[in-house]
Amino acid sequence: MLLAAQAQGGGTGMILMMVAIFAIFYFFMIRPQQKKQKEIRTFQNSLAEGAKVVTGGGIYGIVKHVDTETNQVEVEIARGTVIRVDKASVFADASTSQTQNK
Repeated sequence: MLLAAQAQGGGTGMILMMVAIFAIFYFFMIRPQQKKQKEIRTFQNSLAEGAKVVTGGGIYGIVKHVDTETNQVEVEIARGTVIRVDKASVFADASTSQTQNK
């Protein structure tokens, strides 16, 4: 009888442990990632001409034109060299990312 009582109590403890593990994963992994994605989306929606940006491929440049219909951005990566990239591939403001690395 003692073993049966311990087995029933162990199930409740296991459920509480699983809930605690899920809460830890949520607050330390999932929630910060969602906040970071929201910041990136806000930045992408506020892109304007003249902004210094970094693309997903690590290319630094200056925004020359934002086409909201096709969600494409023209980025000048060197004097006279303009590339078109998808708006979703522009991840960071280059003026702030360069100061953080110093």
